[in-house]
Amino acid sequence: MTKRHGYALLAAVLAVIVVVSAAIYVGVTGAGDDSRDTINAGGRHPRNSAAPASSGTWVGSWSASPAGAEPRTERKGFAGRSIRNVVHTSVGGASARITLSNLYGATPLSITHASIAVASATNDPAAAAGTLRRLTFNGNTSVIIPPGAQVMSDAARLRVPHDSDLLVTTYSPTPSGPVTYHPHARQISYVADGDHTEDPNADAYTEQSPFWRYLTAVDVLSNEADGTVVVLGDSITDGISSTMGANRRWTDVLADRMRDEPGAPRYGVVNQGISGNRVLSDGNGQPAVNPSGLSRFDRDVLDRTGVKAVVIALGVNDILRNPHQNDPDRIVGGLRELTRQAHTRGLRVVGATLMPFGGHRGYEPGLEAVRQSVNEQIRSGEVFDDFVDFDRALRDPYDPRSLRAQYDSGDHLHPSDAGYRKMAQTFDLAHLKGSAAAEL
Repeated sequence: MTKRHGYALLAAVLAVIVVVSAAIYVGVTGAGDDSRDTINAGGRHPRNSAAPASSGTWVGSWSASPAGAEPRTERKGFAGRSIRNVVHTSVGGASARITLSNLYGATPLSITHASIAVASATNDPAAAAGTLRRLTFNGNTSVIIPPGAQVMSDAARLRVPHDSDLLVTTYSPTPSGPVTYHPHARQISYVADGDHTEDPNADAYTEQSPFWRYLTAVDVLSNEADGTVVVLGDSITDGISSTMGANRRWTDVLADRMRDEPGAPRYGVVNQGISGNRVLSDGNGQPAVNPSGLSRFDRDVLDRTGVKAVVIALGVNDILRNPHQNDPDRIVGGLRELTRQAHTRGLRVVGATLMPFGGHRGYEPGLEAVRQSVNEQIRSGEVFDDFVDFDRALRDPYDPRSLRAQYDSGDHLHPSDAGYRKMAQTFDLAHLKGSAAAEL
């Protein structure tokens, strides 16, 4: 073989290698082709929708704290039924993943199919065309979650819009015992008999539910946000008196502000409010139903995705609920401990003053004195890195023990939609910027 023919042969071999490598790369990445993620409406077997690595930052777009075991699910759970949770995003992204919890389960939870989709419209259990994706877990379409545990799905390539509804559907074929849930969703979700996880239409979803079941988080791979702010709170943060299905919790309005206002930190907002939650005291059971802020801080705050800052709006239930906590220093001590724990991760903490509850059925002058003392210490600057004065913003100027009428939902404790909007508007977004301050 001449040297010239040898060079030609070598060049031909190299060309074949380049072509084969390119074909392999395109086959693996599916670059520029979102159709491979879509679940077909016909009889063809759907392909796996796990997303390859892509640019962006994983942030929390939605979350809800598991609060207990759903009543009357002790025996069967939701065996043979599809649960379609409807959740609302704070930021968008190019891929999504979910977290499922069996925290309050007594037996392993078997999920054989799960899917995620963008809702076709607000409060609609039907999926927008071409958005339904099958979810996998370590590459498998099924997963078994032990009692007390949680699991995160693989990433699914899906263009998730901000400020929109997502549908997250799970199917369990066997009895699983108590269902881990979040009871005060302020959002209607849906249930169907049989496995309808991959149905884009809503025909089978004839049963409505005011709960979120099993689902505790949705993260997105985002180019519009670079972190997450976690809001730890009680029923006021949970939005218990806000309009159902309207996303008018104060955290929803906060997320709108961070997306829309120039110079605002670009964070996803995750709401870790549990109605009735306290700083110091757990509820009953093991694991505790409605665990205290101190008990759940690692799980609900530090373990969330991409956390950059923490907002703490807790303390009023320590005062109001039996047994009453009449020592303001104990409440403040618990709040300081939450700040200390956040500082170990370099997280900045913004705390909220406790809003008035004059006229509420639990009001007593002695309890009002405790509230005032807690607020005085928060305003001193020695509890949190910064604070937002919800008390001053929402109280009646002629009766500071009570909410202003237009901000009162009617029970003299929880705000109206206008009150929640005022809370979010009062928040100084600059307080969320930067790392933790010096140890308090």
